[in-house]
Parts: sequence; structure tokens; C-alpha cells
Amino acid sequence: MARRFGAEGHPIGLIARNRGRLDGLAGELGGDGLDVRSATADIREPDGLARAIGELGEAEVLCFSPLPDVSLIKPVADTTAADLAAALELNVVGAAAAVQAVLPGMRARGRGTLLFTTGGAAVAPSHERAVSGVVYGAEVVYARMLHEALAPEGIHVAVATIVGAVGPGKAHEPAAVAEELWQCHERRGEAQVVLR
Repeated sequence: MARRFGAEGHPIGLIARNRGRLDGLAGELGGDGLDVRSATADIREPDGLARAIGELGEAEVLCFSPLPDVSLIKPVADTTAADLAAALELNVVGAAAAVQAVLPGMRARGRGTLLFTTGGAAVAPSHERAVSGVVYGAEVVYARMLHEALAPEGIHVAVATIVGAVGPGKAHEPAAVAEELWQCHERRGEAQVVLR
């Protein structure tokens, strides 16, 4: 996604917990001639996330796409309240914190795009992967409500639900997903697209 948006002239801001990983990604993207900045933060810490977003500067586009905590994915009867709380903190509370960090600037400018990604459990939940179904469903509802509320202000919101694995040679090639997200930004259409 960074490459796709960067190719259109957007400066790139990366946030992750691991500084080494960030430096590697930023170096790789910078080597491709893209304008890249990075900051460390844990999505589960709203104040730190807001600080990191602020360090990167004004956001024209926010893409919220955290890696899932696979240790929380288990059958519904084995899923604890703590499992759900941790996953909601990452995917829904974290999303709200990121949105709140960029929304004042977008509102002031009268434009912007908020993009979210979720997995296939948002449209086809399974009792074998309970956390994914609950959390992705909640994230989609949050994004759809934002879409409705912010469209009159010139701010577009979309969530891409990706059914199947993403990666080279997998169900979804990373460049194809990035293109879909770019089209969500450009078309400013539906609140949700499902990639099957």
C-alpha cells in the first residue's frame, strides 16, 4: 500500500511497535524513491498512538490495518472475556484512537480518507475463530458509521474485507490489495468492499 500511494505522490508515514522493523521498511521504501517517515507506537496505547501520528504530520489518508494477535484465535467456547477485550482493544479501540488523532486536521481541511482492513470473518464468521468474527464485525460497523457521519464533511471512509490469505502466491497478492485500497480512496464510493 505504501508503494501504491507513494507512486501517486503521497508521503508515507509508518507506525509499528518494533523500531528495527520500521527502519527496515522505511529504508526499503526510501530506496525506491518514496518520501517515508516512521514512528513507534503500540496501537493499544491511545496516547502513544496519537503522539506517533502527530510526529508524522498531517494525514491526507489513514490506513488502519494492524496484524491480528493469532494467539487469541480459538473456538468460541474457549474464547474468554479477556481474549475479546484484548482483540477489541487492538482492532476497535485502536481504530478509534487513530481516527481521533487525524480527524481534526481532516475536518479543518474539509477532506481526507480513512481506510480500514479486516479479514473474511467480518462477512463469514466461524465458531472456530470467534475473536475474528466478533472484532472484525465491530470494526466494520464502526467504519460504516464513520462513513455515514463524515461523508457530508468531505471525508471518505471505507473498509476492505479481505477473504483469504494475503501474500505472494496466496489468495490475494499484496499489490492487488493495495490497488483496491487506492481505488477505495479515489472512487470515494461504498463504505465496504469485499475482496474474495
